[in-house]
Amino acid sequence: MSGDTIRLVTIGRILRRRWRLLAVLAVLGALVGYGSSLLFPPSYTASASVLLPGVWQDRELLTQAEIATSSVVVDRAAATLGWAGVSGSSLRDKVSATAADGNIIRISGTAETPERAQQLSDQVAQQFVTFAGRIAGDSADPEAAQPEALRQLVVQASRRITDLAAAADPGQTVESVQTRTELEKLRTTLQDAIKKLDQADPAANKANMVVMGSAPRPSGEAPPTRTQLVAAGALLFFLLAVVGHLAAARTSRRLRTGPEIAAALGSVLLGTVDVPAERGAHRPRGRGPRALTGRLLGLDVRWDLPAPQTSGGEASRQLRRRRVCARLREQLPDAGRLLVLVPDGDETARRAAGQLADEAGSDPLLRVAGVPVARPLVPEREDESGALVVLSAGNWTAEELAGIAGACADAGQELAGVVVAGTVRERPARSRGRRPDGDEPAPAVAGPVLALGDDPGRGSG
Repeated sequence: MSGDTIRLVTIGRILRRRWRLLAVLAVLGALVGYGSSLLFPPSYTASASVLLPGVWQDRELLTQAEIATSSVVVDRAAATLGWAGVSGSSLRDKVSATAADGNIIRISGTAETPERAQQLSDQVAQQFVTFAGRIAGDSADPEAAQPEALRQLVVQASRRITDLAAAADPGQTVESVQTRTELEKLRTTLQDAIKKLDQADPAANKANMVVMGSAPRPSGEAPPTRTQLVAAGALLFFLLAVVGHLAAARTSRRLRTGPEIAAALGSVLLGTVDVPAERGAHRPRGRGPRALTGRLLGLDVRWDLPAPQTSGGEASRQLRRRRVCARLREQLPDAGRLLVLVPDGDETARRAAGQLADEAGSDPLLRVAGVPVARPLVPEREDESGALVVLSAGNWTAEELAGIAGACADAGQELAGVVVAGTVRERPARSRGRRPDGDEPAPAVAGPVLALGDDPGRGSG
């Protein structure tokens, strides 16, 4: 799997074969989330809205939101609330402000109780309106900053223009007519300015901020709640377990193909042998707390191996065994006896080696022997013509197989070949019910039925 693309079938295989472990880890994650919720007390959030009349640009609204959470506003709110042991610096992280649609600044306050959250948001909103109004009213020229003072100045200028126009030469000379015309234009301009000032006075509007009522008292906890922490812990541990399985499969160095296994042993691949899958046959038979825990959590089942394919029947499996025996005879024509090495713990390979020995009979005579993988030890060569290694794919690394090959060399056993064992599923037996109409039974054939590749001159072996 180290070179394969991660597919949904891989995730499904993990869920099917590791569901016990995943369930235990999810429960453990839920407990961790519950424990973390005990460390952080519940909090509540209330929000108050402040309306900003007039025309505001987006950048101006963002500036007002920053002013609402400034240290000046929060410190004044903390001083007004007078909570014991609570200062403006500690409240600064519990207050937030956002600019909403419709020129509204939404101020949120978070506290340990719903009542305190409501009081905090209301007080910050009030202090913000007061502070913003004071900023809008402050100016270096107070007379010019006040809209009413500006109106008075414009009115006085208009009256002065009227007086000048009346005092001008009433004659019809060119100079007098031009003077009166310029004065009328100036008065018209001032009147237009007064109208515009009356219609839209941004300074006055922006100073008249309104708090849109008291903040509603929160009815539930602010996120993350205890339920959310428990669910997040369970989901996090579940995903970490799945990712851990995928990462372990990606970094696995177990050999999965016949040519790779043969190259690691320094021999030739003679073929594959299929054995029917048996429930519990691939499970380790160890004892003790570790083995018991592995069986309870499903760790004794390999998840990264693909599901066994459907067998073609006993005839197909026998054909594979005969082909392996035939290649073995071609490899060692004068072999009378061979040592069959099976790694300890490889139950599939042990069953395949026994079937090969039965199939070969005495040509050649196969003697099955187990070899430990951790510290390989092969029996000394006596009258054997060599050694045959039978093992299943996906269980052993190149270093472990190289150790077996080295043990064979130390014992004087020459490797004759490698056989890869695999498991297959038996086809479900067909029920012997009534045949469909029109189906006639096949005529019986006299004599034995030969599988493909059988030699008519040779017995079934």
